[in-house]
Amino acid sequence: MSERIPPFPLTQIGTNAVRFPSGVPMPSMSDASVNPYAKTLLTKEVQVEGLLFWPQEKGAFPGLVVLHEWWGLNVQIKDLANRLACEGYTVLVPNLYARQGGMVTANAEVAEALMARVKEPDLLQDLVSCCEYLNTRDHVKRNIHGVVGFGTGASLAIRFACHRKSIRSAVAFYGKIITPLSLLKDLHCPLLYHHAGADESVSAEQVEQLQQAGKEYTKRIEIKRYEGAPHAFCNDMRPDVYRPQAAAAAWDGTVAFLQDCFKACR
Repeated sequence: MSERIPPFPLTQIGTNAVRFPSGVPMPSMSDASVNPYAKTLLTKEVQVEGLLFWPQEKGAFPGLVVLHEWWGLNVQIKDLANRLACEGYTVLVPNLYARQGGMVTANAEVAEALMARVKEPDLLQDLVSCCEYLNTRDHVKRNIHGVVGFGTGASLAIRFACHRKSIRSAVAFYGKIITPLSLLKDLHCPLLYHHAGADESVSAEQVEQLQQAGKEYTKRIEIKRYEGAPHAFCNDMRPDVYRPQAAAAAWDGTVAFLQDCFKACR
């Protein structure tokens, strides 16, 4: 998407599959190392499953929770998580469909059916546990976290930013805007919303209402508009909607926004 050179190359990014309990106290790394039955005990709880990406350099980094589109945890979202890790973040991508078997699909009808089966309270609980899991990692700064979402994951990112008090930043790529807008009175961090100008699911009027709600509740809400760009314009796996120039601009805007939100924590 973008030609800028990030601080870490892809060859320096570590990747690992992760699994941890949802909605219960998080076992620490030392707990797991001294308890030979730790893995067996974990299976008794509802599990969050996902992937972790981080720069393999000594030090601790801000954590990001990245939320996938309704297609599931596919190759495209893994690539985006890798690129965010290259910018100096430990990135956790939970599988939002883990409770539905962790399915990935390219079929819109199947994706819609999968998303219809998830329950927001369950997802919010899982995302809280994602942050608590990040707090157990030596290479993550404690409670210095942000959330980035794409499509349906973007709507969830906005909702989570109104739910988790310690979140430091939220970025939403062309997702539906949460309703009622009065929920934004509890927005706990700056929000960057990327609006696809040709997105039929989100009107210009709704985006204006989002901006006005930010003013009404004195919240920092930044909106970047991409005229003529369709929904999912950053998805390079879908040539019918991918718009390279808009995607590059949105990426660079996201990197700058995150840097600003975390500058006091570096």
